[in-house]
Amino acid sequence: MLERVDPELLDGLAMLKVAMPLGANLGDDLPASRAAAAARNGLLLSNFEMPDNVTREVIMVSGSDGHQIPLRMMRPTHLGDAPVPLVYWMHGGGYVLGSAAQDDALMARFASQLGCIGVSVEYRLAPEHPFPAPHNDCYDGLMHLVDKAADYHIDTTRIALGGASAGGGLAAGLALRVRDQAPISLVGQVLLYPMIDDRNIAQPDADHENTPVWSREANLFGWTSFLGHAPGGDGVSAYAAAARADDLSGLPPTYLPVGDLDLFLDEDIAYAQRLSQAGVACELHVFPGAIHGFNGFVPGARMSKICNQEIADFVARVIT
Repeated sequence: MLERVDPELLDGLAMLKVAMPLGANLGDDLPASRAAAAARNGLLLSNFEMPDNVTREVIMVSGSDGHQIPLRMMRPTHLGDAPVPLVYWMHGGGYVLGSAAQDDALMARFASQLGCIGVSVEYRLAPEHPFPAPHNDCYDGLMHLVDKAADYHIDTTRIALGGASAGGGLAAGLALRVRDQAPISLVGQVLLYPMIDDRNIAQPDADHENTPVWSREANLFGWTSFLGHAPGGDGVSAYAAAARADDLSGLPPTYLPVGDLDLFLDEDIAYAQRLSQAGVACELHVFPGAIHGFNGFVPGARMSKICNQEIADFVARVIT
């Protein structure tokens, strides 16, 4: 499979292998993997400078179970009297790694360039906190912003969700719950190579090739940790694994990019097709030669620039 990786992504892939060799060892030493992920994310953010027209703050929200949920908020420095759109984001990390801070640069760009408020939620991680805790953190954080919209200058008629990898899975599950339960309607969702189907757990063999960056072993560990039991069986909530949903109608317009060398390729294509069949406007973009996380790990690559511009264009269109 490595011979099919776009040449512009090879240096980034080599960096990732050194910084964070995921695979069977992920569950063997999760603290070390988390430390490596934090170091990698710090390296990727090392050149980030806060735009002059954006302010950052962390607000604490009480969840439905009493847990304090940190929300990292980026907003334009000069807010007028009129409320502005909200982009609500969930970070990646296989449900077991990562933090909201890793998306500071993206949220700041949204706030600076689109004039919206960008919020990333610090949801609890598995396996210490399996579903529904991470999902509830995301939902409770969003509902706080909706309830206090006037205080934050948020226009509740212009809210979009998004996330990458496991964050994309959380965003997809959250969009389903908002459709089912919340007093708002979303204007869009960005699902970056989302981790949405717990049944994709076949281990590497002649028929199931392993994939760079996020391996089949890591995927099994991530899903087992998140669900709190073996994945792939009966009774898994669609809010945990959106591919399990029977009805996708009524969801917001969707942008879903994925690389053709990503473990989630088939499940993501299937979800995009089902969205379209349910009458949901869905833009699916499969990037040839792209690995999982390509647009974040190697942002200077041509296809990464295309993907990131498409994300910005989609968000700008749906929140306007």
